[in-house]
Amino acid sequence: MTKATVGEALVAGLKARGVTCVFGIPGVHTVELYRGLAESGIRHVTPRHEQGAGFMADGYARVSGQPGVAFVITGPGLTNTLTPMAQARADSVPMLVVSGVNASTTLGKGHGHLHELPDQHALMETVALTSEHVAAAADLDAALDRVFAPFAAGRPGPTHIQIPLDVAGTASEDSAAASAAAWPRLDPALIAQAANRLSAAAKVVILAGGGAKAAGPDLQSLAEHLDAPVVQTVNARGLMHGHPLTVPASPSLQAVRGLIEKADCVLALGTELGPTDYDMYAIGSLPRMAGLIRVDICPEQLARHNTELAIPGSAAEAAAALLAMLTSTPKQTQGAARAEQARAAAFKEIGPDYRAQVEVLNAMRAAVPGALIVGDSTQPIYAGNLYYDHDRPGGWFNAATGYGALGYGIPAAIGASLADPSAHVICIAGDGGAQFSLPEIMAAADENLPVTFVIWNNRGYGEIATSMEAVGVPVVGCDPTPPEFGPAAASFGIPYTRTPMDPQAVAAALAAASRSGAPSIVEIEITGPVPGQE
Repeated sequence: MTKATVGEALVAGLKARGVTCVFGIPGVHTVELYRGLAESGIRHVTPRHEQGAGFMADGYARVSGQPGVAFVITGPGLTNTLTPMAQARADSVPMLVVSGVNASTTLGKGHGHLHELPDQHALMETVALTSEHVAAAADLDAALDRVFAPFAAGRPGPTHIQIPLDVAGTASEDSAAASAAAWPRLDPALIAQAANRLSAAAKVVILAGGGAKAAGPDLQSLAEHLDAPVVQTVNARGLMHGHPLTVPASPSLQAVRGLIEKADCVLALGTELGPTDYDMYAIGSLPRMAGLIRVDICPEQLARHNTELAIPGSAAEAAAALLAMLTSTPKQTQGAARAEQARAAAFKEIGPDYRAQVEVLNAMRAAVPGALIVGDSTQPIYAGNLYYDHDRPGGWFNAATGYGALGYGIPAAIGASLADPSAHVICIAGDGGAQFSLPEIMAAADENLPVTFVIWNNRGYGEIATSMEAVGVPVVGCDPTPPEFGPAAASFGIPYTRTPMDPQAVAAALAAASRSGAPSIVEIEITGPVPGQE
């Protein structure tokens, strides 16, 4: 029997580790990596650009909870994925990028081979949690173990594995997948200390980040027991939809900072306390957090802020453990009133323009309950990141925080839809950001995915133009002419609707689009003066 090649062993190794879908654009430098893929049962989705492959893998990972995998070629294919990898690293998203690399004997020689980089491996090590070079067939299995390890223990993010052209087609060696690493185990003594401090406190506030997405009912029960308002960062929205203790508003807002600073004990679950969530207005400091207790799976993250009690471990497990250890009598500290006061003040603080945009988001949510809303950097997403209560945990995410990559929304929405075919996906992108990745909609058409691509068309980079005006800088470069999205939709072979920025009209358009169960474009036309061109 012919022995499998390294490329075939790679595919088998991915399947053995639970991979069911990969995103990639084949090239002459990855042909051998594709050997065996068709027979493996792993689904292959072809984006229109390698950046799209990376963002699709990101969206897939956020919804499925499994690592998103991208296959890309040596050199330009790999460098095109650097931006998605950086976004994934900022947001702790598990992603594996698999690439070729030039033949072993040519590396570092600078002879000008096709797709050559001075040191591709070193370049990837600047962004990836780990980048593995498979120098020989015997190295493959251990390299796969190392690139999968961060997905099962500690803070996840992007990893990379590269296989030289002269190695990919050689005979593999027999191997088996190693047992998965485990999350750090909670220390019962630390949980007991935290429970005692929370029991003694008079006004607890809980901060929930993306790491708490799996906490679900235990987080809600813990909040109810402590009578504690729960402030959710962008990646935690939807955890406590409509609950009296929910505060689905940015901790950068003065109203929310005030709520946090009045607490006598703050419990932070799975949040890095990063400035794009906690100091987006560049005040230069986080809100004061009395008696801060932090739970995070990353020990390095725990050491980055002054903390009275740091607990390494899963936020979901910690919420359950704390709930089990607390006294039987729930607190009564006017938590619901404190939360309501913060919500009302925060909604007022965001201003009339953003409030109007949030009302459109609310109409979308009502029109398509339980949808996944995936966003790019655009005005309604900025508004929602400041204040919006989604109805599904993990169902609101975008690239307007963390690394902040424009062009994310369209491909990430496609990955999200592939991860959960039962959900309708709403992608919100501005006309400017949509032009970064508009061709990826063809991949949604190929796969017949239930994604509605909502284009917020203000005919330019409206948010940037407003920011330039606010500081007295003449507006330059903020008015790229958008395409006609109706004919664009026709070219993709998908339905198109145009609607004004009216909540009822938007809701009707979204409801109709969701009933089709197929991809479509809904353009929201923003009328009025364009900043810088009044």
